[in-house]
Amino acid sequence: MSNHQSLNTKEHAELRIHTDHGVERGDAVMACLIVPHEFRQVQGDYPILFRRNDDGSGFNALAMLGFENGENLYLEGDKWDASYIPLSMSIKPFLVGRPREEGGEPQVHIDMDHPRVSTSGEGTRVFDEDGRPTPFLERISDQLGALHAWFQETPAFFQALERYDLLEPFSLDVPLSNGTRQSLVGYHIINEDKFFALDVTALDELRQTGMLTPIFMALASLSQLSGLISRKDRKENLG
Repeated sequence: MSNHQSLNTKEHAELRIHTDHGVERGDAVMACLIVPHEFRQVQGDYPILFRRNDDGSGFNALAMLGFENGENLYLEGDKWDASYIPLSMSIKPFLVGRPREEGGEPQVHIDMDHPRVSTSGEGTRVFDEDGRPTPFLERISDQLGALHAWFQETPAFFQALERYDLLEPFSLDVPLSNGTRQSLVGYHIINEDKFFALDVTALDELRQTGMLTPIFMALASLSQLSGLISRKDRKENLG
């Protein structure tokens, strides 16, 4: 369940947020949404895969964190073992809400039922004693604004990939050292051969529209699959 509220000083003056990580903080997910603007940072830690929306209307980009629902192999107690945490995870429990008026600016909302919301008086303050946003909230607001803008641009990226028929189905079946197997099915990746076979006109269009870098980053990220498998193997062997 969720309880979304528009963030304001009247109702949330004493609000505090847990900023550590862990299963109890809502971080136990096998994948999280990312946007192409993040691919450069994401590819250094996580495999980037694509998945078609449930309604078939398009694709989403995902940073893969595990192989099973509720599994984040980057969690080590209250630590997240990676140099970069995707924005869709680092902004929680905040989200972008609808503007108060038609054509207005999007508002900062908060899910008051999220496990990061502190009910113990511990955690990082959202507003200071004078009701002003703390540096923590200012950073979150900047991240929300960037993420909202980048999500608006994401459909153009997938339209370009589909226009040049660059997406191909992907599945992975991996034997682990303890005799079990792990798999990923229902995903897509960029077809590297088709990409490098594009003519100069197509490549120039992708360059001018800013699509080349995220394509290269997505391809480079596939080298992180071996690291994800190693994390799973260690977890299984430790029981």
